[in-house]
Amino acid sequence: MITPAYPPQRQLSVGEVLDLSFRIYRATAVKCLLFAALGVLAGQLVNIYAVAKGGTAAKGQDPWQALLTQFADPKMIALYLFGLVLTIIFYAAVLLRQRRILGDGSVGGELAAAVRRLPALIALGVLVVACFAACCLPALLSGGALRVLFALAALIVLCYGFVAVSCAQTVLLIDDAGPVTSLRRSLRLTAGSFWRLSVIYTVAVIILFVLYAVIAAIAAFLAAIVGRGDVAMVTAFTEVVAVALGALATPFYGALALAVLADLKVRKEGADLEQRISATA
Repeated sequence: MITPAYPPQRQLSVGEVLDLSFRIYRATAVKCLLFAALGVLAGQLVNIYAVAKGGTAAKGQDPWQALLTQFADPKMIALYLFGLVLTIIFYAAVLLRQRRILGDGSVGGELAAAVRRLPALIALGVLVVACFAACCLPALLSGGALRVLFALAALIVLCYGFVAVSCAQTVLLIDDAGPVTSLRRSLRLTAGSFWRLSVIYTVAVIILFVLYAVIAAIAAFLAAIVGRGDVAMVTAFTEVVAVALGALATPFYGALALAVLADLKVRKEGADLEQRISATA
């Protein structure tokens, strides 16, 4: 399999960014499946623990009430936080491995690098969540028509904010930058590209949704045949399929992030790159 040229040497169209994402995915997915699967399993630790304890929601119980009941157990909270940390580490390892494959083609050391960057990743997440929460605060503290107005304003700001910070984690991992630096650079790189990036992310989500729907429909059909009415077997089969889907999809998220960041660097930093090349020539 031929590794796609990365980073691109020119600005890419929306279609070319998506095409580069799929080419990166095809070139790196197999070597990233283990980390991706472990990341998905880490995110399911709470559910696995609940099933192992035999804890199931009572029939007709509200799902939110069942969730609150579940997390009343301190062990569940600790397990959730532990699983979240592992998920962050494994997903970061996937992105780092993809970048190395696109570079010199070698793999190894990505997990250790992800662990080393864990404090910075957590700090970045706290910063982003704090900013988003601050946007929602006026709507929560107001009432009546003013609350509706603030809620609409918060929704608009959140949509813009999601796009604006979408490259921060990738910058932090690939360029080994700090949380604040990564956030600022993401804001600078994405400035003026809101609609373009929105189209890219929307098309990518639609493609994944369609693939998920098709595979889930096939899996449900097979589960009905294999399970033969056995609820436990059907549930287990469904969980296995969900983990497999998550493991297959995770490298695509990384591929999309790498393709978008590379294109934005060419657009925003291309002149600086040309100057550096000329200086070393």
